[in-house]
Amino acid sequence: QVQLVESGGGLVQAGGSLRLSCAASGRTFSNYGMAWFRQAPGKEREFVAAINRSGGSTYYADSVKGRFTISRDNAKNTVSLQMNSLKPEDTAVYYCAASAYSSTYVRLSRTEGMDYWGKGTLVTVSS
Repeated sequence: QVQLVESGGGLVQAGGSLRLSCAASGRTFSNYGMAWFRQAPGKEREFVAAINRSGGSTYYADSVKGRFTISRDNAKNTVSLQMNSLKPEDTAVYYCAASAYSSTYVRLSRTEGMDYWGKGTLVTVSS
């Protein structure tokens, strides 16, 4: 089992930056592929970014590529999402998620592929 706790959400102006962090409890954090998803009011939860077990491969949704950067520190059991050039369309609850069985893009980019979820942190981007 693993528990995930997000932090770093808040209110930011368009064009600004924000860094989200996800702290994971568990003895084998490095065995999990990690991802960030987001969900805006009235919309489906969507994939944002993912990183494989070693941190050597990263994946991004087209909507955030070039603006967001995902990283992980297995020694600290954390995964982060650096968000730059934020837009009002980025406003959503951001969720950290972990996959215990796969670290491929096919699995990490789908909500159905994730085994554990954090409770989310709200990011609001004002215009």
